[in-house]
Amino acid sequence: MSPYLSIVQIIVSIALIGLVLLQGKKGGMGGLMGGDSGVYRTRRGIEKTLHNLTIILVVTFFLTSLLNVLVN
Repeated sequence: MSPYLSIVQIIVSIALIGLVLLQGKKGGMGGLMGGDSGVYRTRRGIEKTLHNLTIILVVTFFLTSLLNVLVN
């Protein structure tokens, strides 16, 4: 069963990397360089969907990693 968990974990990790790269053009590293305006705004539309999907994939990645450790 472990090879299947590893394959699922690889697929989830690639999807997670893609989603993180798709998120927010002005967020992330922009805040590090002083580009962050500090104004709170609500996520809407595709930005909210990407955010929620990222959370789901992070939880899935964590659970598959934990399960993979417990099986081995």
